[in-house]
Amino acid sequence: MDNLLSFVTFIPLLAAGILALFLRGDDAAAQRNAKWLALAATSATFLISLFLLAEFDPGNTKFQFVEEGEWLGGLKYKMGVDGISILFVMLTTFLMPLVIASCWNVTYRVKDYMVALLVLETLMIGVFCALDLILFYLFFEAGLIPMFLIIGIWGGANRIYASFKFFLYTLLGSVLMLVAMVMMYVDAGTTDIPTLLNHQFDSQALNILGIHVVGGLQTMMWLAFFASFAVKMPMWPVHTWLPDAHVQAPTAGSVVLAAILLKMGGYGFLRFSLPMFPAGSEVMAPMVLWLSVIAIIYTSLVALAQHDMKKLIAYSSVAHMGYVTMGIFTANQQGIDGAIFQMLSHGFISGALFLCVGVIYDRMHTREIDAYGGLVNRMPAYALIFLLFTMANVGLPGTSGFVGEFLTLMGVFQVNTWVAVLATTGVILSAAYALWLYRRVVLGDLIKESLRSITDMTGRERAIFAPLVVMTLLLGVYPALVTDIIGPSVEALVADYETALVAGSDTRLAQN
Repeated sequence: MDNLLSFVTFIPLLAAGILALFLRGDDAAAQRNAKWLALAATSATFLISLFLLAEFDPGNTKFQFVEEGEWLGGLKYKMGVDGISILFVMLTTFLMPLVIASCWNVTYRVKDYMVALLVLETLMIGVFCALDLILFYLFFEAGLIPMFLIIGIWGGANRIYASFKFFLYTLLGSVLMLVAMVMMYVDAGTTDIPTLLNHQFDSQALNILGIHVVGGLQTMMWLAFFASFAVKMPMWPVHTWLPDAHVQAPTAGSVVLAAILLKMGGYGFLRFSLPMFPAGSEVMAPMVLWLSVIAIIYTSLVALAQHDMKKLIAYSSVAHMGYVTMGIFTANQQGIDGAIFQMLSHGFISGALFLCVGVIYDRMHTREIDAYGGLVNRMPAYALIFLLFTMANVGLPGTSGFVGEFLTLMGVFQVNTWVAVLATTGVILSAAYALWLYRRVVLGDLIKESLRSITDMTGRERAIFAPLVVMTLLLGVYPALVTDIIGPSVEALVADYETALVAGSDTRLAQN
């Protein structure tokens, strides 16, 4: 089918337009209609995206389903997916119906809430499909607006502070990326991403204000992109916006933020930093590896000190993203395979953990760990689900969490043994904070009077968790579902990276 990718991208936006223009009122019937329309649109988007996956050829490492045209006064519209981006599109379309279903108890400005989530889905899919620099930047930056509104309108008591902190951190980082994009256009004469992937930017060393810059222009542009993607991941030490955003965001906002939005940073490293600036990546890789180790150990220790469940899981996300950045900049097959697998797995697991917090928050209206205890006595089904995703978050063999961490560490061992050894301690620390959380909230005697009337999960809540349970276990025992799709594209990426490094080295020698 022609324009299949555009259908997948813009169906949610079309539904948002219908909601905004034609749905009137805020009574119970209007709220119900808004939720059902949003659920139908996101479900249809997922079903259509399955056709994309079915028709996708993993053996073809070029971009597929490419659509090209011009609009808005010459702005180039070019979309396509490869083995790296197709699964991020699938992750987005898979999770969004579950996110909408988790909002069924929302009663405040429901239509606006659904519009914001639907617009956000279109923008997130657009980031993973855009094959033009300007188009990518528009999708990447526009996604800040609906998330800013979701946190700022439907968030907690300090939602205004958290939403502005989120917005300013991510916007300021992206300004430098825009400058680098202008430099790329001046140097290469195009904004076409497939063309830029084959363009060799100058890697001759520069002397700027007395500072010797190894890798030259490539290193400068790499740093500009790094400023944006490192904040989006987020990496230590520019991670401080994330715990505040998670704590103040509503449950749906936290799920989208952790499961999908954070992955844009990792995707950016894979799409731009490694293939376009190989010399810069080689120069800066040691820095990234050590920053990743610090993130894994430091944020795991910080997680141990938290009293708010959401904040603990937010710091856990920063630690797990440390494995991702570490794997990407090993620049080898196992490391990058592991990083992509870890991002996908983290999407299911972290999304489920935030939903677990949302289940009991809807009943008790507090996220304080000390407010709970002994929930297994009243909520056995919840206790089982929470246990599964806690163990997956720790990286228990048989769950998807194990595969990503194992592959990543295998890749890192080939590059830097000390980094790998220190990063492995993160597995122990994650077990400490995750099991500590589970023990305090779920196990023990039910001694708090306020919990004696708490009820177990409803049928709707169980239905939301069921697909997440299936994917977490399925990818844990059959990881080839992912690795068979991403493998050829990652292999081509690594080969092109190594070839570009050799070519750049030969060019520098010739110039000298």
